[in-house]
Amino acid sequence: MGPHPAVADVRRAVREALADIGEGRLVLAACSGGADSLALAAALGFVAPRRGLRAGLLSVDHGLQPGSAARATEVAALAPALGLGFGEVLTVTVGTAGGPEAAARDARYQALAAAADRLGADAVLLGHTRDDQAETVLLGLARGSGLRSLSGMAPAAGRYRRPLLDLPRNVTVAACRALELAFWDDPHNADPRYTRVRVRSRVLPVLEQELGPGVAEALARTSKLARDDADALDEWAGTVFRDCALSDTGGQVTLAVQGLERAPGAVRRRVLRRAAIAAGAPSGALSAAHVLAVERLITHWHGQKALDLPGGLAAVRRYGTLILAISPIA
Repeated sequence: MGPHPAVADVRRAVREALADIGEGRLVLAACSGGADSLALAAALGFVAPRRGLRAGLLSVDHGLQPGSAARATEVAALAPALGLGFGEVLTVTVGTAGGPEAAARDARYQALAAAADRLGADAVLLGHTRDDQAETVLLGLARGSGLRSLSGMAPAAGRYRRPLLDLPRNVTVAACRALELAFWDDPHNADPRYTRVRVRSRVLPVLEQELGPGVAEALARTSKLARDDADALDEWAGTVFRDCALSDTGGQVTLAVQGLERAPGAVRRRVLRRAAIAAGAPSGALSAAHVLAVERLITHWHGQKALDLPGGLAAVRRYGTLILAISPIA
C-alpha cells in the first residue's frame, strides 16, 4: 500500500518545490512543531535522500512564553527520526517595532537567513498553507494597500519556498496523524490579541457561514491571479522607469514628466514608488498617500511647491521633469 493521501500530497508538494535544486545541495525546513511545519519537515526528510539532497531542520526560539527554549530543543531533536541530517535551535530576541506579530516575524526571518548563509543552504522551506494565504489576503484587503498586498505570500521568494500554499491546513494535520507525529498547538495561535488569530477564528468562519464553503480556497486563488497581474505591472513599470529616467544617482532621481503622463495610473504609481525608494525613501515608511501626492505633480500640476517625503526626501516638478532628492533640492 502507498502512503496516506495526505502524506502523499505533502510529499508531492515538497518534491515539486525542490525540482530545480541540484544533487548534494542543502535544504532546510523551518519547524515550530506545529502540524504544518512538522508535516513539511517529515516530507523533506522523505524526499531529500531520494533526490540526492542534504536536509536539516531549524527551530526558532522566540523566547515569548515559558518553556519556549525546551520546546524548540525538542523539535530540533526530532530531525533524525524525520530523516533529516541535523536539527538546530535558533534563539532570537524579539523587538517591538511594528507590533508583536511583525517583530516576531522579522526576528525569525533574520535568524533563518543568517543560518542559511552560515550553513550554505540553497533553500529554506516554510510551512504556510492555503489557509495562511487566505488570512494574508484578507489582511491585505483590510489595509487597502493595493494589488501586491492582495497577492499574498509568494510560493518562492529568494531562498524561501512555501510548498504547501495549495494545501489546506487539515491536510497537514491528517499527514501528521497518519505518520503518528505528535504536533504542538502554539497558544499564540489562539490568542485573540493577535490580528491574524482574529481573522482565523472569527472572520473566516463568518464568511464561510454566510457565503458558503470554499472561501479560503477562493481567496488563495485570488492571490495567484493578483500576483500574476502585479508581476506584469511591475515589469511594465520597470520599462517605463528606464525610459523616463533622466538621471538615477545616489540621493536623486530625475524623471521625464511627459513619459509619466502617458503611462496608465497603475504603472505610473509603481514608477514613482520605485523612484522614491531609489532616491532614498525608506520603503516601509513610503505610504500609498505619499505616492498619490507625488502623482498629483504629474496629473494635477498647477505650480505646487516641493513635497516632503519620508527619509528627508523631497519631490518637485521643474521644467518638464520630476526630481526626487534628499532635500533641500538644489
